[in-house]
Amino acid sequence: MEPVDALRRIAFLLERSREETRRVEAYRRAAAVILPLGEQEVRRRVSAGTLQDLPGIGPSTSAVIEAVVAGRIPDKLADLEAAADEPLADGGQELRAALRGDLHSHSDWSDGGSPIEEMVASAIELGHDYLALTDHSPRLTVANGLTAARLRRQLAVVDAVNAHTAAADPPFTLLKAIEVDILDDGGLDQEEELLDQLDVRVASVHSKLTMERSAMTRRMIAAVRNPRTTILGHCTGRRVMPRRGDKGGRSGSRMRPPSEFDAAAVFATCAETGTAVEINSRPERQDPPGALLRMAIEAGCVFAVSTDAHAPGQLDFLDYGCERAVRHGVPADRVVNTWPLERLLDWASPSG
Repeated sequence: MEPVDALRRIAFLLERSREETRRVEAYRRAAAVILPLGEQEVRRRVSAGTLQDLPGIGPSTSAVIEAVVAGRIPDKLADLEAAADEPLADGGQELRAALRGDLHSHSDWSDGGSPIEEMVASAIELGHDYLALTDHSPRLTVANGLTAARLRRQLAVVDAVNAHTAAADPPFTLLKAIEVDILDDGGLDQEEELLDQLDVRVASVHSKLTMERSAMTRRMIAAVRNPRTTILGHCTGRRVMPRRGDKGGRSGSRMRPPSEFDAAAVFATCAETGTAVEINSRPERQDPPGALLRMAIEAGCVFAVSTDAHAPGQLDFLDYGCERAVRHGVPADRVVNTWPLERLLDWASPSG
């Protein structure tokens, strides 16, 4: 193990346990500081006792680096690894093992906390075959949503990432994707030509969540009927506990009641169009609620168990989503991210 690896792993495990962002960022920042120094310079500074002269290196991160250089497992890492031996949720392990990837994640291009490359590295370490990069669309300015021009630049970055990972053993694919806002009239918040270039399109309501029931139903059905919509994201928009561990340390974010809509009508449309209902794995969302999840099963819907990760460690939140899916009776063969990549892409194509 190298010091950078230990620092990254500690950050991942802190994110996994929903620790405050500032604590996580200290370890990621330290890794970024020492990465360009090289092994010999790091060892020289450890020997001279000058690690903490570097900006971004404090007592905790210095102790980790010093332990690794001395050939020891840092105490901080050992404690976190011991706590991570068990899955995050009790149940759903067979479904979790069957998942081949994650279809909802964010990078620092929008409101995520880490670069694309860091999200990809963590997905590969978790054994994923694929990850959908679903940064926000332009209208969600509070989340630094991507304009058409920025999305085009991001697609070039995805191509560059895949040029390296496609030849790996086993291969890994970063899917071109988006979490696109559902507009008030049910339209999708991005240019159609760009949406057609993507592999996966998660359509979600982020505004006017208290819209009147019949209007919200029309809005959601219109979005689901759009052939470009692949997945209906966090359908109720509810929040059942404070949000923690995202960029900006939004630990004080308030709880939020679910939006009101005709769920039977929306899920019937999802089943008719083949649009997946997202089982959002974030602990503060648990969306859809159990009663609606069972309704979607009965309607014949397919599902995507996804993390909505805003940081690398949150990619392990799949444990939570799988536990809920199994507890409420979701058949594993109707979870689209258990499917091989080729089948997934055929299904997700607007012409598929």
